[in-house]
Amino acid sequence: MHTPLNTVTLALSGASGMAYGLRLLECLLAADLRVNLLVSQAAHLVAKQELGVALPARASDLEAQLSDSLNTRDGQLHVYGREDWNAPVASGSNAADAMVVCPCSMGTLAAIANGMSDNLIERAADVMLKEHRKLIVVPREAPFSTLHLENMLKLSRMNAVILPANPGFYHRPQSVEDIIDFIVARILDQLGIEHALMARWGDDR
Repeated sequence: MHTPLNTVTLALSGASGMAYGLRLLECLLAADLRVNLLVSQAAHLVAKQELGVALPARASDLEAQLSDSLNTRDGQLHVYGREDWNAPVASGSNAADAMVVCPCSMGTLAAIANGMSDNLIERAADVMLKEHRKLIVVPREAPFSTLHLENMLKLSRMNAVILPANPGFYHRPQSVEDIIDFIVARILDQLGIEHALMARWGDDR
């Protein structure tokens, strides 16, 4: 039985697969959740390279742009800078209900697995682990090295969910958007959020 969510922290790190993270942001906001958004410096470069999207460098400017383009309600979306240690997500006393790192680079994954907490993404993830809140990491790399796998195993043993960006094809995707939605649907399932992004296995019988 899933506990209803009110607030989710979403971190976009510098791995390939920025479309997954931005689509997930759209779905979380559409589900009327409050979202804390954290964006790494490398994520800005990936968004430009993969999607041609220029994300403003200043957190306040990015928050204003996304709030306008995604038609959020007042106070629904908060964007925090990489070293904004006064952000609520930096403390267990004001932790979000869940956190997703999507996409998750191998550097970010390693830092989280080893408790580095050198920036707000890593600290927010550390808070999730210590407070026993749901943490979902969506790694996007191929192939995985032994070190990558060891870091994933370490996080899994701490009850983090490892959800690689490995889409299935049994739903016969007709577009890139369908492939993206497959992964986003799996993340929403883990969060207990209702969606209609794709048909479920066996529903066509």
